[in-house]
Amino acid sequence: MTLGLKGWRPAFAKLAELLFFPSFCRICRALLEKPGEKVVCNSCLNKIKPHSSPFCLSCGRFFDAQGKPHLCAACIRSRPAFSYHRSFSLYQGILKDTILLYKYQKYKVLGRLLARLVYQGLKKDDRLWWGVEVIIPVPLHPARKKARGFNQSRVLARELGEIANIGIIERVLVKHVNVPPQTTLTARERKKNIKGAFKVRDKAKIKNKTILLLDDVFTTGATIQECSAVLINAGAKEVRGITVAQA
Repeated sequence: MTLGLKGWRPAFAKLAELLFFPSFCRICRALLEKPGEKVVCNSCLNKIKPHSSPFCLSCGRFFDAQGKPHLCAACIRSRPAFSYHRSFSLYQGILKDTILLYKYQKYKVLGRLLARLVYQGLKKDDRLWWGVEVIIPVPLHPARKKARGFNQSRVLARELGEIANIGIIERVLVKHVNVPPQTTLTARERKKNIKGAFKVRDKAKIKNKTILLLDDVFTTGATIQECSAVLINAGAKEVRGITVAQA
């Protein structure tokens, strides 16, 4: 008996999945056998947990010591342009491996998984979410986006916006200067390197809005600080930051 067109569809879908996605976990090498598993197995994903240590009530930097959240020394000296920032967890272990697969191996499907982890881990933080009107992803310069194939923050923003039911504004905050990558620079060099790299195209779209600025990794905070300052100077009411991981 031959299969009709409808009967072939599941088979073709499975074949396409095998062609575009690995059949084993790219982290632990286990077979991806459970429904919905792609690139990283559920067992590895279930090991990723939100970081539970206290943090700075402004920049969100995690503290090594125990205690309650409080302002760090740097934020006491000079408050950042953004009012509040939170990271889901530390940039290490399985979370780091998953982000690297997502960014540099172009497994865009991991964007939804990471966005879901971030929302589940931080959804109870009312200070982060209350009154947010729009999510804006940290942009890539067009040349960097072309080389990478996609903007990882844009994908995360779309997925997080869908989960949290918050609208997205794209192509308003733009990176118009293609500065060198931040990864090998010191904190002082990062701040200088990123200065003047961003601009707002249409101020009317952000005027008096409370914005949630989204990026993948928070290291020194130079990128979120610069983007927030540009948005505030362009008329935004408030900018809060959210990142998947903190290095």
